[in-house]
Amino acid sequence: MHDVIQGMKLNHLSFPSSDTAATAAFFERHLGFTIAGTWDQSYILKRPGYDVVIDHASGDAPAWPRNFHVGFELPSLDAVRDLFERFTADGVQMETGIFNNGRGSRFFCRAPGGVMFEMNTRVDAAPEYRGTFDN
Repeated sequence: MHDVIQGMKLNHLSFPSSDTAATAAFFERHLGFTIAGTWDQSYILKRPGYDVVIDHASGDAPAWPRNFHVGFELPSLDAVRDLFERFTADGVQMETGIFNNGRGSRFFCRAPGGVMFEMNTRVDAAPEYRGTFDN
């Protein structure tokens, strides 16, 4: 690996939203982020190790490619099930039910503004996929 990039780490992700307040509230309420600051109609959100920026986009919600998503890993299948039930009860826009595609169990949902999230666990991944994970 090139010396210059060896120490590189994720700094932030940035998502456009036409309703930044609702998108930021989703990240805070459902994903455990802390709102660290705002400017104009944009938000800076914090999690240990990286930030998320919700940038104000005028007009309609951005059109995301159909399969574009951000994946978050949970420690267990019970955690995936619990989060699915909580999201469903809270009226989060669900894209799928819980399913296992061999790489582990997961579900997909959307935040206000259209960003899709995959909430998954790898604890029940098939043996042939386990070697592809860092942990």
